[in-house]
Amino acid sequence: MAASSSTVALALSVSAHARAQPPKTAVFDFEMVDTSLEGELHGVRTDEQARLKRVGDQLRKGLAESDKFSIVDIAPVEAEALKSNLQACGGCDVDLAQRLGANLSITGTVQKVSNLILNMNVYIHDVHTGKLVISMSADFRGNTDESWSRAANYLLRNRLLAPDYGVHH
Repeated sequence: MAASSSTVALALSVSAHARAQPPKTAVFDFEMVDTSLEGELHGVRTDEQARLKRVGDQLRKGLAESDKFSIVDIAPVEAEALKSNLQACGGCDVDLAQRLGANLSITGTVQKVSNLILNMNVYIHDVHTGKLVISMSADFRGNTDESWSRAANYLLRNRLLAPDYGVHH
């Protein structure tokens, strides 16, 4: 993580005039990676699907309010993104973000080991190179609206919007 962390500053200044304009960023809805026994037995849960959508909305809102990112509307490609597995489609998130005119693509997953043990992951790709700029992760306990929201807030505050995150002194 240390090697890729130093490139957050690069991600925040993708374009030559990034100081004047924050990078245009496409934030896609999160995807579920359910490796739990419950998931195997019962399949997709509607409450978890709603949480995935809310976490994406929460990140979009937090990043937009920070003025460090300019959030682009994903509506024109949303249906296509939802049909794809953005983590395993060979960079289709980058292609979709490119079509939206974005500089950065942000995707995420929530991995469910059980209803007690979950993990939230965020991935940022440079749309121009297709390269992963940085990834970040937060473990959390409890499969509730509150625990998901707290994990997303943690990643927003302590990773995505932290003043010196990824900057080596």
